[in-house]
Amino acid sequence: MKKITGNGKLTEEMMRFEKETGKKAIWKGVVTEKFKKWQRGEKIYNQDKERIGILVSEETKTRWQDFASNNKITTVSKLIRMAVGFYIDYTLKTPSQRDFAQLSYDLKESLTTIKGFSQLIIEKFSDKLDPDILLRIKEIYSQSLLLENNIKEIQNDKETENNIYDILIIEDDAPTIMVLTDFFEIKGYTCKGVLSGIKGLEELNRNTPKLIILDVILNDISGYEICNKIKSNENLKEIPVFYITAIPESEVVEKLKETGANGFFLKPFNFSQFEILLDYL
Repeated sequence: MKKITGNGKLTEEMMRFEKETGKKAIWKGVVTEKFKKWQRGEKIYNQDKERIGILVSEETKTRWQDFASNNKITTVSKLIRMAVGFYIDYTLKTPSQRDFAQLSYDLKESLTTIKGFSQLIIEKFSDKLDPDILLRIKEIYSQSLLLENNIKEIQNDKETENNIYDILIIEDDAPTIMVLTDFFEIKGYTCKGVLSGIKGLEELNRNTPKLIILDVILNDISGYEICNKIKSNENLKEIPVFYITAIPESEVVEKLKETGANGFFLKPFNFSQFEILLDYL
């Protein structure tokens, strides 16, 4: 129960003031000056809080006020406090792009040394090494190549994570992705290449390219299965899909009807064949 003063009971407005400011509306039976200021629309600050002024355009102020109102945030000041708090927490928890770039550089530098020495040993001393030792060194060399490719792929994901591009290339052979990317970039189009079917499907959850070039034989999911998923998705089915494959032509032609793909190119391909794709971009 709120106490009854000489001026009567605490009103609903006084209760709201006390809840909002943490100050007393009535003290020793007298209405406080802070409550009177609050009634006039003046700001009430706690002594243990720093007053911070911020100058923004009327357009920005209106946007903030609309956002606060639509999201049931009582004041713009509260919105600013929430935003600053979120930014600080996010910055502390999330490594910056610069930190990631430095880590990638350090890892690649170490891997280059390991890869270089292991390759040198294999090339120069294979005939002099114990077979078991040679096998282990070859494993080290292979793993260093694999890790280096993984780092490059993660870097590529970071750089293009939220970027819009024209062509998605789903192909488990990195050199093929590289030459296709070079071809289309010379023509003025942007590409994103991924090395597995799963990565391709994840990418399609983030972005909608204008064209998809899809290998049939991947290391995880069949290109036919991926195409079926694309063509059965309301948001993706209009994207043209073209296979690139070394599979016999007769099989691919049959699968075009089943999967709904728009066409195919057989490996080894001639770059002039890809000119037809420019009509889809």
